[in-house]
Amino acid sequence: MRFPGLGPVLSAVVTALMALALTGVAAVPAHAGPVARSATPETTEFTTTVHGDAADVYAPAPAKIHHDLPVALLLQGADVDKSRYSAFARAVASYGFAVVVPNHSRVVFGQAGLFAEEAQASWTAAWMQQEDIRAGSPLRGRIDTASLVLLGHSFGGAAGLTLTTGACVPPFCGEPATAPAQLKAAAFYGTNNTPPGGTGSPPVPNAVPVALVQGTADGVASPASAEGTYDALLNPPKMLVSVTGANHYGLTDIQNPPGARPDPAPQTVAQDRSVKAAARWSAMFLRTALGDHWSAVWLYGVGDSVDGDVTVEYVK
Repeated sequence: MRFPGLGPVLSAVVTALMALALTGVAAVPAHAGPVARSATPETTEFTTTVHGDAADVYAPAPAKIHHDLPVALLLQGADVDKSRYSAFARAVASYGFAVVVPNHSRVVFGQAGLFAEEAQASWTAAWMQQEDIRAGSPLRGRIDTASLVLLGHSFGGAAGLTLTTGACVPPFCGEPATAPAQLKAAAFYGTNNTPPGGTGSPPVPNAVPVALVQGTADGVASPASAEGTYDALLNPPKMLVSVTGANHYGLTDIQNPPGARPDPAPQTVAQDRSVKAAARWSAMFLRTALGDHWSAVWLYGVGDSVDGDVTVEYVK
């Protein structure tokens, strides 16, 4: 819902709400040494390994966030290198998450490439426990080891969506996998469960809150399929966020990353704008699912009214 004429007032309100949401909120109820990549006052960034997979980690600097950080695992799109999610991961991290972006290589239907799988959630849950106590870790003592959330793009989002149901389904389940107890919520971009070449979305008995973030100009994963999958989600809270003018690669650093299937549909919104919109709504949905009151006020109260980049549907 939108409220013509109240834009400036609501904009001021939402700025205050987001500031409150990001300061002083209480935490929600062995690896190779990391290689630091950033020493800016705003971020902590390093590379590590998760179950043998090279991974990039993005987190707010200690001076910026004064509570333990839930971990957000980003499951990559097919053949999209982890480095292509840097702007999105930094933006999500700025909302109070430690974002982990692995490169996971395996063979799917006889093709070797970067293909996310469900088991990565359990591997990341184990990494969280170890990294929080590991001497020398930039995140030592800063991780909320009870809280894991999922982000995902395209194939990775489909793997995550399947995991939220508790099912182990090829090609998203390369080895037996179950959702870890720490899993609390998920937000996926360019994701649906419509069968290839088919119509209709099978029911999704999700066990955790799920948000679908969808570009309205997506030429790979259609907006209609996202709408069908949103309707098929059986258990609220659920949300569908449509980013105006964004295509399938509206959350990556560049359009049509090398090696990935290109989107034939052009994006009509600036890349940095679509990335920020996708990160903003994903992060605020996940924070709300983790119990943050002020994030919920923004998410369900004024966010859609002041954000001209999206339209939103939800069931609480």
